[in-house]
Amino acid sequence: MAAVVTENGSEDIDILPSGLAFISSGLKYPGMPNFAPDEPGQIFLIDLNEPNPRVQALNISDGFDKASFNPHGISTFIDEDHTVYLYVVNHPHMKSTVEKFKFEEKQRSLVHLKTIKHELLKSLNDIVVLGPEQFYAMRDHYFTNFFLVLLEIIMDLRWTYVVFYSPGEVKVAAKGFSSANGITVSLDKKYIYAADVTAQNIHVLKKHENWDLTQVKVIHLGTLVDNLTVDPDTGDIWAGCHPNGMKLLIYNPEDPPGSEVLRIRNVLSEKPKISTEYGNNGSVIQGSSVASVYHGKLLIGTVFHKALYCLF
Repeated sequence: MAAVVTENGSEDIDILPSGLAFISSGLKYPGMPNFAPDEPGQIFLIDLNEPNPRVQALNISDGFDKASFNPHGISTFIDEDHTVYLYVVNHPHMKSTVEKFKFEEKQRSLVHLKTIKHELLKSLNDIVVLGPEQFYAMRDHYFTNFFLVLLEIIMDLRWTYVVFYSPGEVKVAAKGFSSANGITVSLDKKYIYAADVTAQNIHVLKKHENWDLTQVKVIHLGTLVDNLTVDPDTGDIWAGCHPNGMKLLIYNPEDPPGSEVLRIRNVLSEKPKISTEYGNNGSVIQGSSVASVYHGKLLIGTVFHKALYCLF
């Protein structure tokens, strides 16, 4: 079974333990196609417990600039009192901020609480929240000028990094990435998994008490790996990937970018098992950026195209 659940992008997905999934949609990103350039971004919600899940757009509280909302990576945090917070990497006017929202489940709405800015929080891509005010974020380019970014990619400068943020301290926690992209955390919270899209690999990083990260290993995938999620049942990594990067940058509707979903089992072993769980030439979904699972159900998101719901 497979069904399309959104249009106009579903760049990142985060699923709560309850089965409610948040989807960021409408990303406008330099060099990437966009089918609705004049529409602001949105956060959608889908309940994976329903037999035929349907998405609904979440209303955002007044006082937040919804017109310039341009959501990228997202991450949830559940507090001790069971309050759900959603953190969103936002690119208003092509800048980078992190927005903190409180999720009101009954009202199906988001209450904006604060905007986080910092000198190190530039050109952000993804985020993983590990405490009420603590998170890691991925800086995917050192430069913000588009032409300098191209030069950075061509020269493979490896100047991008993982940033740790808390109200009392902001620092580079790990560096040396060609283009730091998706990030997530292991089930036991001891390891951070960080994708390097242009290097086509995943860095497994050990998290220390001072929030520094040290490299344990690198898993090479041989494809452009975007966002990462962890299966809540098994701890496996699921990766949304781009089998052909040039088709993303030079978009041709007659020959669209394909989609690829990889699963990495036994992550910490000497030989992790890598398997292809989904592949498509672009006839169904184009530009897969994330794959997230919940008890035998799979959501595949894309940078600018549709999202796909599957049973596996």
